[in-house]
Amino acid sequence: MTAGRPTRRALLQQGSGVLAAPLLAMPLTAPAAPVRPEELRADLPDARLVGTGVLRFFGLRVYEARLWAGPGFVAEQYASQPMALELLYDRKLEGQAIAERSVAEMRRVGPFSEEQARQWLALMTKAFPDVVAQDRLLGLSDGQGGVRFFHNARQTAQTRDADYARLFFGIWLAAQTSAPALRKSLLGLAD
Repeated sequence: MTAGRPTRRALLQQGSGVLAAPLLAMPLTAPAAPVRPEELRADLPDARLVGTGVLRFFGLRVYEARLWAGPGFVAEQYASQPMALELLYDRKLEGQAIAERSVAEMRRVGPFSEEQARQWLALMTKAFPDVVAQDRLLGLSDGQGGVRFFHNARQTAQTRDADYARLFFGIWLAAQTSAPALRKSLLGLAD
């Protein structure tokens, strides 16, 4: 036992089984704060964590999302500001499925042609490999239409297309998102 802090065993011995069971679920230390991704060092050196949230599907965690941006980030102008969106996956997903879902979600944000959809699907199929639990995907926007993608800190694809950048990051940051609670958390607006 550390001075002033009881161990889990001591806590269990103090209460009955009914009272002690919830204590097993209580962390005795605070979770570590997210570490700024290495990929931001050169292009977004003053990045700070704006917000973080979890995407769930039928109650199951899919990924934790983290928004990184420089000081003075304005949510309504996300497409014209340097930023990065980091996704830490909790389960196995196919890259092709991630790319296809991204195109569908981008359509919620704004219209685009079928030719753009084909080009963007090809880009994202290259950018998003199959992922497993603890894999990390990161999209880095320069605020001027340039986007680079990384898988576990290794660059996978890049493009220079302002429409794509606005619609892709809009999946999480636009008012039209299909996950408004996640958007609020990412923007640091959650209650």
